[in-house]
Amino acid sequence: MTARKTIPFSRVRRVAVIAGHAFTQLVRMKVFYFLGFFAVIGIASNFFNLPQQSGPEALGDNGMDLLRLIKSWSLGPMTLFSVVMGIVSTALLLPKDVEDRTLYTILAKPVPRLDYLAGKLLGVLLLLFVSLALMDLLMVIMLQMRLSIVLEVQASLGQSRGWDAAAIESLKQDTLAQGPTWALQGAVAAVFIRSAIMAAIALLISTFSSSTLFTTVVSFLIYFIGHFQADARDFYFEGGEAGTSAASRYVAMSVSLVFPDFQLFNVIDAVIQGKTMELIQFVKLTLAGIYYVAVYTIASWFVFSDKEF
Repeated sequence: MTARKTIPFSRVRRVAVIAGHAFTQLVRMKVFYFLGFFAVIGIASNFFNLPQQSGPEALGDNGMDLLRLIKSWSLGPMTLFSVVMGIVSTALLLPKDVEDRTLYTILAKPVPRLDYLAGKLLGVLLLLFVSLALMDLLMVIMLQMRLSIVLEVQASLGQSRGWDAAAIESLKQDTLAQGPTWALQGAVAAVFIRSAIMAAIALLISTFSSSTLFTTVVSFLIYFIGHFQADARDFYFEGGEAGTSAASRYVAMSVSLVFPDFQLFNVIDAVIQGKTMELIQFVKLTLAGIYYVAVYTIASWFVFSDKEF
């Protein structure tokens, strides 16, 4: 009985060790410092008063335009950085372990191949989480600093123009919706979930491809296809043939179960405009992310188990 209880713990510990090694391995690759540098520069550029942002007249829509711009400039680099990092880092891990013969040492212990793949993917996700958390922290700090300035200017202008307390408070609440909110954190979480799915896809491709370039290119193709899947489906079923059969609809549903529809994760634009994210929407995104990551990880295991190492 005691031995059986220690098996799950030993598996978790084994996966954690492999994940820690993968995380350390990825941190040492200078290419990610290069990508991270540009992502941080894109976010930190909001610290500067660019010409179109200077002066009271540049507040535009009572300062809310400036706050929207900061969120847009921050979430854009975060999205690009996380997707590129998720794909490229996963594409590099397996070929590098084969080249260094680390894979043979690990599998000879023996380590179950599912544990090995899960640990590698977890290491990538840990790196993505830490990177996005740091950029998110920087974005929140900058946004809060700008928000304080905008609120101060709005209060001063409102009092000088004779606005009543109710009008000033209403404007304040509208402006606060453009600052650091839970919806903004939900958008960052959506960025992480999307990059996690892409990392799992790259993991699957890397199990049957020995070329890092091939894995990267195919992963990016799947990423772009995922953004147009919903448009193609809507055109086919609504703008295309009127008499679409039920079988065709089932085929389309089956495709969506295998290939992710990334338009579901396009919540950034709404959050930038200050709209809230419903809890049920966030739960759906999280469950979809868990589903796709699990499916691609299991598929990777099936492919990887047939490899001769």
